[in-house]
Amino acid sequence: MAQETQRRLCSAPMTKAALCLIGAILIAACPSSASAQINNGQQLIAAMHARYAQSWYRTVTFQEDAITRNDNGTVKKEIWYESLLLPGKLRINKGSPNSGNGAIFRNNSLTSFVNGKPTGTRPFVHMLLVLGFDVYRQDPELTIAEAKNQGFDLNQIHQEVWRGRVVYVVGAKKGDLKSRQFWIEKNRLLFLRLIEPDPRDPAKLDDQRFSDYRRLHTGWIAAHVEFLTNGQNVFTEQYFNIQENVKLDPAIFDPQKFNSH
Repeated sequence: MAQETQRRLCSAPMTKAALCLIGAILIAACPSSASAQINNGQQLIAAMHARYAQSWYRTVTFQEDAITRNDNGTVKKEIWYESLLLPGKLRINKGSPNSGNGAIFRNNSLTSFVNGKPTGTRPFVHMLLVLGFDVYRQDPELTIAEAKNQGFDLNQIHQEVWRGRVVYVVGAKKGDLKSRQFWIEKNRLLFLRLIEPDPRDPAKLDDQRFSDYRRLHTGWIAAHVEFLTNGQNVFTEQYFNIQENVKLDPAIFDPQKFNSH
């Protein structure tokens, strides 16, 4: 389009030199639609990082109303405390911070605690952490590698309209809501949705959703997170008391020191 504009301007009489100069400026200032096009998940992840790499927060803490809906119809409500050091580190205290219940995610592993005692450590790539937070702070190639290793087909991408917003869907063809996939809002390049088989029962489908995005001074955070299994809401998080770029002692993410913080 810019090249056609330059051709037409240059063919106009009397002010040819000036108009050709304007046309050249238009070409430099307006990249072609082809270069701006996102055609795969690799390009999308790179664009997400480029948009916020210089402005996204390094740390964030918040409390949340954690609501668990059990199979027997009962509902359990707790207040959880979460601390993130990006990229890759998340600590959760479930209930009172002194209860000793919680979890630490770091180095693509998960260590759980009950009554102050570790119940085990296992490999775990937390894709909500990767796509909702880490992607803006770490090298795009690392995010791409993590997504590929978790089985997302980054060469498969299409667009949808979901909840009134245009989104990129990576990992599935149009109409496919069963393949492993993630959804990114096109305008703000923010993570919205993750669909994947339930790790405890692959016959079931997990659908995890970020919404109610809040603008912080440095970046965004989704204050409402829903976890659905086979279409039924099984867990909800509602964040409050959100604080960005607070000073965090890296030791709080050390499983060996869980009870000392």
